[in-house]
Amino acid sequence: MTRTAKILHLAALTAAAALFVLSTSSVKAQTSPNCGEREAVITRLADRYGETRQSVGLGSNNSMVEVFASDETGSWTILVTTTAGMSCLVASGQAFEEVAEALPAKGNDA
Repeated sequence: MTRTAKILHLAALTAAAALFVLSTSSVKAQTSPNCGEREAVITRLADRYGETRQSVGLGSNNSMVEVFASDETGSWTILVTTTAGMSCLVASGQAFEEVAEALPAKGNDA
């Protein structure tokens, strides 16, 4: 993966983590059907959807944000894991593809 693609993935991961933290309390996360032990969640993503980890980043409150995707089916999932080890699916979809776009010139954030 190119440096540019990594930066774009990290930006997406950070945004997803921020949305997750704003919309979920730790109590709600523990009772959500979209949450579980990290190893069980990763195994299910691999076995059921053929997804593997594509990128990883550190989100707010030291949560780990990961993007899993399948090259075969194009399915993708964003997983956020808290420091307590609880993993929650925060988004998923189809048509995943890596993007290697050039970053804007320094000083031009358009």
